[in-house]
Amino acid sequence: MRRVYALDASHEFPFTLPGLPSRLAGRDEIVKWITAGWKDHRLKYERYRTLAIHDTGDPETIIVEQEALGTSVTTGDFVLPNLVVLTVRNGQITRLRDYVNIPAATAAIGGGV
Repeated sequence: MRRVYALDASHEFPFTLPGLPSRLAGRDEIVKWITAGWKDHRLKYERYRTLAIHDTGDPETIIVEQEALGTSVTTGDFVLPNLVVLTVRNGQITRLRDYVNIPAATAAIGGGV
């Protein structure tokens, strides 16, 4: 993940829940957050399915409609719809706005919103 994100990258969650971040600033903070999620083991992400990629008119920014597919230790297989706005410069992510589907993610780990 360190190779994917620029040193000064940001990863933003426009829709979040209390107690969860709305923005991660810098590669180290982003990698730390992602690593902690992987170590949690409640959701095992197996792959992403790209549904559509949309041009924004900015050659460094695209919008990606996707689904995360995986397995939850509490609810079994899951599909999480997601939308990301991705900005890349010099081959690295500089900004990622992650419009994760909070109700679907919460349901996948066996909770309610």
